[in-house]
This record gives sequence, C-alpha cells and structure tokens, in this order.
Amino acid sequence: MNPEKDFAPLTPNIVRALNDKLYEKRKVAALEIEKLVREFVAQNNTVQIKHVIQTLSQEFALSQHPHSRKGGLIGLAACSIALGKDSGLYLKELIEPVLTCFNDADSRLRYYACEALYNIVKVARGAVLPHFNVLFDGLSKLAADPDPNVKSGSELLDRLLKDIVTESNKFDLVGFIPLLRERIYSNNQYARQFIISWILVLESVPDINLLDYLPEILDGLFQILGDNGKEIRKMCEVVLGEFLKEIKKNPSSVKFAEMANILVIHCQTTDDLIQLTAMCWMREFIQLAGRVMLPYSSGILTAVLPCLAYDDRKKSIKEVANVCNQSLMKLVTPEDDEPDEPKPMAQRLAEPNPDDTPAKQEGTAGGGPDGSCDSSFSSGSSVLTPASTERAPVTLHLDGIVQVLNCHLSDMAIGMMTRIAVLKWLYHLYIKTPRKMFRHTDSLFPILLQTLSDESDEVILKDLEVLAEIASSPAGQTDDPGPPDGPDLRVSHSELQVPTPGRANLLNTPGTKGLECSPSTPTMNSYFYKFMINLLKRFSSERKLLEARGAFIIRQLCLLLNAENIFHSMADILLQEEDLKFASTMVHTLNTILLTSTELFQLRNQLKDLKTLESQNLFCCLYRSWCHNPVTTVSLCFLTQNYRHAYDLIQKFGDLEVTVDFLTEVDKLVQLIECPIFTYLRLQLLDVRNNPYLIKALYGLLMLLPQCSAFQLLSHRLQCVPKPELLQAGDSPPAAPKSQKADSPSIDYAELLQHFEKVQKKHLDARHQRSGRGDHLDRRVVL
Repeated sequence: MNPEKDFAPLTPNIVRALNDKLYEKRKVAALEIEKLVREFVAQNNTVQIKHVIQTLSQEFALSQHPHSRKGGLIGLAACSIALGKDSGLYLKELIEPVLTCFNDADSRLRYYACEALYNIVKVARGAVLPHFNVLFDGLSKLAADPDPNVKSGSELLDRLLKDIVTESNKFDLVGFIPLLRERIYSNNQYARQFIISWILVLESVPDINLLDYLPEILDGLFQILGDNGKEIRKMCEVVLGEFLKEIKKNPSSVKFAEMANILVIHCQTTDDLIQLTAMCWMREFIQLAGRVMLPYSSGILTAVLPCLAYDDRKKSIKEVANVCNQSLMKLVTPEDDEPDEPKPMAQRLAEPNPDDTPAKQEGTAGGGPDGSCDSSFSSGSSVLTPASTERAPVTLHLDGIVQVLNCHLSDMAIGMMTRIAVLKWLYHLYIKTPRKMFRHTDSLFPILLQTLSDESDEVILKDLEVLAEIASSPAGQTDDPGPPDGPDLRVSHSELQVPTPGRANLLNTPGTKGLECSPSTPTMNSYFYKFMINLLKRFSSERKLLEARGAFIIRQLCLLLNAENIFHSMADILLQEEDLKFASTMVHTLNTILLTSTELFQLRNQLKDLKTLESQNLFCCLYRSWCHNPVTTVSLCFLTQNYRHAYDLIQKFGDLEVTVDFLTEVDKLVQLIECPIFTYLRLQLLDVRNNPYLIKALYGLLMLLPQCSAFQLLSHRLQCVPKPELLQAGDSPPAAPKSQKADSPSIDYAELLQHFEKVQKKHLDARHQRSGRGDHLDRRVVL
C-alpha cells in the first residue's frame, strides 16, 4: 500500500495500525474508526461516513495484502457498531466486501470475515433482511468450510440470522425460494445440513407459509433423505414429517397435482427410506386430494404395482403400496365412462365458472407421456391446482393406464401379487368403464390369453374373471357402433372357422329338424366366440396347458359364464377342427368335465331328459363334435338316456380299429358308470322291460373289453340285472319305451349315426397318414 496516499478522513496512525500484522494494533485502529464515525453520525455528515466505508472497502478489505484485508474487515465492523440503527442505510457497502472475503484462501481471513459480518448483522438486525439472499448464499458456502474455526464462526452467524428471521414478519419468502431450490441440490453433507436447518426454521415461523412453495423444494428434500449421514437423514425425516402434518391440516391449500410426479419418481427409488416415505406421501395425497390424482394414475401405478410383490424384508413399503393401489382404484367410477363430448351450451352456462376448462389430455396433464412404463416424469408439466378442481371435473383417460397394466402383465419376471393386482385393475376398469375399455380389448386380449399359462392358480382365476367380463359385457356387442376412433370389434375368422349366430343352422337341412348350432344369449357378445376360438387354439398349441390346467380353466369359466354357451361354442369350433387328434383329446376332456364336475350339475340335468327343444339342440351340437371320440359319444348317449342309439353306436365299434387307447377309454367309461353321476342309469337296470337297449349297450361294452378288472366290474354289475325279464325282452320291445326317446321326434338319430361313421372314417384315414399302415397295425389289440 502506498504510504503517501491520502486516506482522509482516516489519520496516518489509523492507516498504519490497520495494516499491522498484530491483531491488537488493528483492534486499536478499529476503536479509533468507531470514534471517528460516531462524530460523523452526530454531525449528520453522510458524505464522510460513505467516504470512510468506501476507503475501508476498496483500499483495505479488497486489498492484495492479507494484513490490510484483515484491517479492512475489523474497520467495517467498527463502522457498523458506530452507526448503530443507521447502519441499515449503508448495509450494501458494508456487507459486500465482507462477503468477498468469504472466498479468501486464508482460513484466518475467512474467520475474521465471519466475525465482522456477525457484528454488522447484530447491529442491523431486521434491516439485513433485504440482503438475506446474499448472506444465505455466503453462509451456505462456509457451512462446508474445512476449517473448524471458520465453521464455528459461520454457525454463530447462522444462529443470529435465524433469530432475526424468526422475530421478523418482513421476510421475503418469494425472493428466497429460487435460491433455496438451487442450493437444496448440493451434494455436500454440511451444506445439506445447513439447508435442512433453515427449512425447519422457516417452517416453524407462523407468518411464513412455506407449504405454498413445497413443490419447488420437495424433490430436493427427497434427495437429501438419501444422504449417507444418519443425522442428516433424521433431520430430513423430521422436516418431511412436519410438512405432511401441515398438509393433513390444510389440504385445501395444497398443490397436490404439482407434487404428484415428484412422488412418482421417488416411489421407484432403490433407497428403502426414500421409497417408504414417498409411498406414505402418495397414500395421503390420494386419500386427501381424491380425483385430482387421477390424471397421474399411470405414473402412480408404474411406481406402486412392483411394490406389491415385495417380500417381508420390505413389508412396510408393500403395505403402504397396497393402500395406495386400493385407494386409487376407488377413485374410478362409472361416471368416468361418459363419452368425451362437448357439453350442451345450456349446461356449460349453468356451471359456476365457465372459463375453467377441464383438465387437458392426460399426456400433458401430468404423469409424463401417459401410458409409458418409463419412470422419468417431468415435474414441470401442466397440472391441476386445488382451486380449479372444485369447479372443473377431472377426466379419466385410460390409454396410459392400460399401457402400464399391459406392460406389467407382459413382464414374466414380475411378482405374482403384482400380476394379480394388474388383473384386478383390468377387471375393475371393465366393470366401471366398459365402453372406454373395449377400445383397448384387442391389444389386451393376446396377453390375457397368454396369462392362462401362469404358474399361479390365483393369477389364472383373476385372468379368467377378466376374460369372462370381456366376453359377457354388453359393451362388447358388435351392433353397438361404439366410438368413431375405436377398433373394429367384429370377430375375424381365424384358422378355426366358426359358424356365426346368423348362419343357417347345420342341422336345418332335409332330414333334420331345425336345431341351432351356435349359442345365442343376451349375456354373450362378439368377444365370446373369439375367446373360445383362441382358448382352443392355445390348448392345441400347448398340450401341457391342456393336460395340467385345461379342466381347471373350463370349470372356472362355467362358473363365470353360461356353461351351456361354453360347451355349445366349443363343440361348434371342434366340429371344424382339422387336427383330429387334438379334437379327440379335447372332446374327451370336455366330456370328463361334463360328467364329473359339480359346476356342470345343472347342465347335466338339462341333458338328462331332453324334454325341451333347447336341450335337444345342445345334445345334437355336442354329439356332432363328440363323434371325434367314439367312447365319449356313447357316454353322452348314456347321460342323455339315448340307450338305443348308444347300442347302435357300439354295434358300429366292430368296424373300428380297437387300439389300446380305445380300450383304455372304455375302461374309464365303465368306472364312470359306477360313479354317483350314473346312479339313475344303474337303477334303470331294474326296469328291464323299458330299458332293454341299456342292458344291451352295457353288454356290448362288456364284449369289447378284454379279461381285466373293468370287465369283472361290469360283469358283476350285469349279473345283478333280473334275468327272467331280460330273457323276455326281444327285438320288438313294448311300445314307446323311455330308452328310445320316443318323445324326442325332432332328433334324427339315423342322420346322427351317419355323421358318426363319417367322422370315424376321417379319423381312420388320418391315423393311416400319420403312422403308416404297418405301424398302425402293430397297435391293434387281439381280443
């Protein structure tokens, strides 16, 4: 520093002392400056006051010489003390040079800067609030200072500043929020601790409503919650807990929509504490905000659904996620299925605020591009504020929700409970919003069919519920024109060609009495036949599925849908099946279900007597497909008490190739005859006069069997038949016996027998083509 330079009104002694390396001499100079400035204040000489401050700032505090800078800092603090309550008039000039020294490389100088600023702030008190941002910025840097003395000094200054903010009602929160939003993303643990401490203070001040600006800092708070330091995490938990309490107390003033995407992001993090906290917030948001959260449903589901498959290690997260899922599901109501059409002018004029428009398309209203399985959601998207939701309805757009559900259901690595939850969602949406959901059925249908191969029975049950609802919902009727932009709901004829309901009946030909070949009830829609076709195709392509779950799936469908329609439609489809081996296997499976399942009790009773035209129609339809398997055809005749026709069929067995598989099925039929289902048949053996063909048919089966356990079983049964009456029964039985079904003239049994022979010939030809004549003969059984 130039000693000859004029520093008036500072005396040469003051200048010399300020530049001294000893603290005591600089302190003496500071006392002289304080005395000098007090005189200027008494004289109201503002020019000289400004000149002193400027000299201390430019020539000392910002000097290149370290001792000069130290002298300048203590001199500025002395000026502030001398100015007292008037220091507020010069705060900018006093504070700026001191803050510059916060960045000095010398830790001692940074400490002196803290000390100087402490004295300046202590004198000015509330007058420093207009300069709060620059003070906060400087302190946030010193909070992470490596020197413990500097850090200790900054903590003293920090506490002083907090006291001033707490006492004042003039704090500029609006101006502070941008700085807070920027600093909250610091990765330094001390800086984070500093930020959290300030948020706690601001939150505790009654006159400061930090809740209004929570969307600005919520993401940063969750970032801090993941800090490695336990103390910082605990502090952040406390802050978030306080905010959540305030949200519960004042939900009407909370900007739920603006924070929804932030929660969605943090609900998907790998940090357990962050995920649990975010999930708890999401639970409260859904319950407090209600339908305001609907536009973010796809994002919420993306975050929540995977948590439902967590094990006991994350039990808490799983439980909260389940509550979120259930609460969100309850928000979807039948009103959401209303057409997205403009309201009439009269209705719009009647609304309280016609200027408030409904929510924008879901893709822009939040939750990111709705429907994406990506977890990246922008928190800056347009949102619904609480004020507007009181007047403007929230529209549910299913595109994104369905895409998320489809995405999770397609992921084979996803947990069982998640898959069940997805299927429950789909079922719920089809119940509440069938019209809109049917626009997505074509995209959902393949994955729903694929899910039938799931390892879990519970998943399959839920999947069948969804498929049954699709197949029976009135919204799926083809005569409903539906939305202009919706998919074409007409059933396309696939490889398995199926007669349509409007087609001429197959039995309505010369020699037959018009019997329908395809079911037609108001509960079925265009997807029912499509479902049956694709289900059989899946059984055909996955024989293991048919063997392991086929009966289970069909029995459950019979509970969920009309059993008659299921058997009728499957019989129709199998009638056109080109894979005869599969057709025979499938018919055998259906027949076993029909004869043994408790779910089919009513249908068995309907077929037992064939008293109605509907039951006769069903018998003829089943019979034509059952012809793919000779033994099942006979069992159907036994079930329907068509004993004479059963006898005629068994007579034809002599023209068939009797294989091991064939005899195995005869054996199973004998076992079935001994079951409770055929109790009525066994009792009819007592009435020989009216049931001669039943006895003949059973004897025919006996003659087909080799000497085995089934032979002995049936032989013992027939030995119980009254012999004298049997001998009296000849080829001319009494008129109109029950077993001949004389009360069913609409059924042409001769035509049905011809159909049986035709189908068996096709099977014989197919077997010859598959294995060659020589190989096939090897499988013949010599009786």
